Amino acid sequence: MPPELDEPTTTRSGTGARYSSVVTRAEERDPPSDLQPARLPASTGEWSRWLASTCSAGLDDARRLMDEIAALPAGSDPLTALRAWNDLSIAMSAARAPASLLMQVHPDEKVRTEAEQASQQADKLATDISLNRALYDVLAALDVSRLDADAARVLRLTLRDFVRAGVDRDDHTRARLRELAEQETVLGQQFSRNIRDDVRSIAVEGWQLKGLPDDYVSAHPADDDGLHRITTDYPDVGPFLAFAEDPAARRALLITFLSRAWPDNEGVLSDLLALRAEHASLLGYDGWANYDAEVKMIGSGSAIGAFIDQIAAATDESGRRDRDVLLERLRQDRPDAAAIDRGDATYYAEVVRRETFDVDAQQVRRYFDAMTVRQGLLDVTSRLFGLAYTAVPDAAGWHDEVVAYDVALDDRPIGRIYLDLHPREGKYKHAAQFDLVSGVEGRQLAEGVLVCNFPRGLMEHRDVVTLFHEFGHLIHHVLAGRHPWVRFSGVATEWDFVEAPSQLLEEWAWDPEVLRTFAVDSHGEAIPAELVARMRAANGFGKGYLARTQTFYAAIAYQLHLLSPDEDIPALIRRVNAAYDLLGYVEGTHFEASFGHLVGYASAYYTYLWSLVIAKDLFSAFDSADLFDTGTAARYRDTILAAGGSRDAAELVEDFLGRPYDITAFSSWLAGPS
Repeated sequence: MPPELDEPTTTRSGTGARYSSVVTRAEERDPPSDLQPARLPASTGEWSRWLASTCSAGLDDARRLMDEIAALPAGSDPLTALRAWNDLSIAMSAARAPASLLMQVHPDEKVRTEAEQASQQADKLATDISLNRALYDVLAALDVSRLDADAARVLRLTLRDFVRAGVDRDDHTRARLRELAEQETVLGQQFSRNIRDDVRSIAVEGWQLKGLPDDYVSAHPADDDGLHRITTDYPDVGPFLAFAEDPAARRALLITFLSRAWPDNEGVLSDLLALRAEHASLLGYDGWANYDAEVKMIGSGSAIGAFIDQIAAATDESGRRDRDVLLERLRQDRPDAAAIDRGDATYYAEVVRRETFDVDAQQVRRYFDAMTVRQGLLDVTSRLFGLAYTAVPDAAGWHDEVVAYDVALDDRPIGRIYLDLHPREGKYKHAAQFDLVSGVEGRQLAEGVLVCNFPRGLMEHRDVVTLFHEFGHLIHHVLAGRHPWVRFSGVATEWDFVEAPSQLLEEWAWDPEVLRTFAVDSHGEAIPAELVARMRAANGFGKGYLARTQTFYAAIAYQLHLLSPDEDIPALIRRVNAAYDLLGYVEGTHFEASFGHLVGYASAYYTYLWSLVIAKDLFSAFDSADLFDTGTAARYRDTILAAGGSRDAAELVEDFLGRPYDITAFSSWLAGPS
């Protein structure tokens, strides 16, 4: 999915889960000698019952533990109490993760609806726990001096979260905060569901498919009326906007794509923003952005705006230069064109890459068969990080196309991964990693799920890059699943760091030696190194205006959360577009209605740019001439990935780099050739 179409389709989503009963007594803590992955339903008809029993068991355990901890007498052993809190957290993840996943991926609408309801119940209990004053008082009274550093960190972060939830507010305020949290959950689900379920299409004549790959045309035969249906699913949209020669058809599809979930989500979004504003105000914050940023690396809401403006300024010159190249090329076909917008930018970017850099994306894609790429990704990360993947062909899944692999490190099992890579009706429309089980040392293996929407045949290279990105989240989840404290398990760092490891792994999808290990055509010929060099040069073109588009998205997410009640959202979108996006506003679109990141990321969409600054700095530690240097990769694996949330992200990065991170590498990348 080209970034100029929409927000990046990548994200990291979900919480951990556990499916066996929770162990709470210290004398029962002897770790099992042979941990096994979760047992999923073997038949389609079992999923409803499994979901209900799994989620209810986790919630029942969590309620029991909440009451037990709240009843502990003064002077209780702090480690015993904190271990019980750890058990409660594991029980909550057991209830939340399967619901969060299945409401997005299960092919049966009934199961998806049940998963939404289960997720609401889990979120409701999570809110009840966070506002339980008796529970908080017990934990706040624990003697932190009797805890080791890791346990003390867990306690400190836990108490911080209680206060941020409003546990110290009066009864009336806590009751209102509870109502707000429940309403936010429901509206967030509704917003996401409207996007997921609203698949639209346009009808085009055969001649309007000119320029598209043969396999794409074959996959879209004419209906009885002689017209070809092109949907708003990503495998349809991306190639059409990049290759279809008819500008009217491209624009019609773009407008349709950017109008998904509209008008339904317009009111949902307004209501959600109002709830968040009230929520933050009740907690004493000047707006949601300030509340949300307090626990992120960036620190404050005002810093978000300043950072967005900093990146916009840094990318302005190169962005305008490359945009003007697109406009000049457009004018060769349409001399009267006054400007270029997103309706033409994707297509003409491909034209420029073909004509200027001799890179034809349709020729490049013949080296990237989806099945071969999948295996190649496993082979590359196995070699790089010392991981062993074993296919589990008899593993149960929610759909026939889901595949599973057990993961081991140094001959020790550390988890299981599931790959759900292709589109289908009712499935999540972007690309994301979802937790299934949060790994806990000696108690349960980490399990994660990759949910994407890639074509089943040949992939464009941009899809390969996205796959590497998402897989970065997955291995982060598994490698960091070996902590005794579930608080540190998986991708548990500050939210504005979570994209950095995945953005770093993208670099391997651009390396000629890496690509030659799996990028082969139908004759078995590996992709030529000189072609990869041209691809890299072509990729440099447009990075300025694409970064400016990212500042546009980030500014929308941020400024929507500053919106006053008398302002309307469409006016804000136009204003922000004019200020940040170098590609003009497309009339008739309603981008905000399908901006799915507004649910999970809220005001923090700047995360992608913030993480990219760090990712470029992390990459500076690797030898770009030898990306299979396992020494550096192992040090990165152990210092950054395996650490999970056990330390602040800035400390982890400083340990790896030997210095604090800075913007130097990012600035050099921006200033590089395009």
